[in-house]
Amino acid sequence: MTKTFIAKKEDVQRDWHVIDATDKVLGRMASRIAMVLQGKTKPIYTPHVDTGDFVIVTNATKIKLTGNKINEKVYYTHSGYPGGFKEIPIKKWMDKHPDRIVNMAVKRMLPKTKLGRAMLKKLKIYPGTEHSHEAQQPKALEI
Repeated sequence: MTKTFIAKKEDVQRDWHVIDATDKVLGRMASRIAMVLQGKTKPIYTPHVDTGDFVIVTNATKIKLTGNKINEKVYYTHSGYPGGFKEIPIKKWMDKHPDRIVNMAVKRMLPKTKLGRAMLKKLKIYPGTEHSHEAQQPKALEI
């Protein structure tokens, strides 16, 4: 009789991956990042254990959006107070905070639990080519 393997927190070996976001489509890149953060690319994947790897995204300012999203896509927020509704066009965010666009896309693809928030902490996003994780010897991840 075979037994089901269940990974434990101590069994997980975390690797570091670096993604160059130059001319990558946002949604496709975000879904691949979410899979790596969850650990779904590993054979020891266990849904209730954080088995994922660290991901570094560089050149977040150079991501691509398909179709006419650059002109039409809008993010909405509400403070909970009357008149607290805000609309922020993605074009404005691309200029000010390109890292937040990638972060939000990945965050919305992860589980909405404590485990999902822990997974998101393993994502490091940089607007340029420079990052401070050379000591971890990250491997290039192709999308």
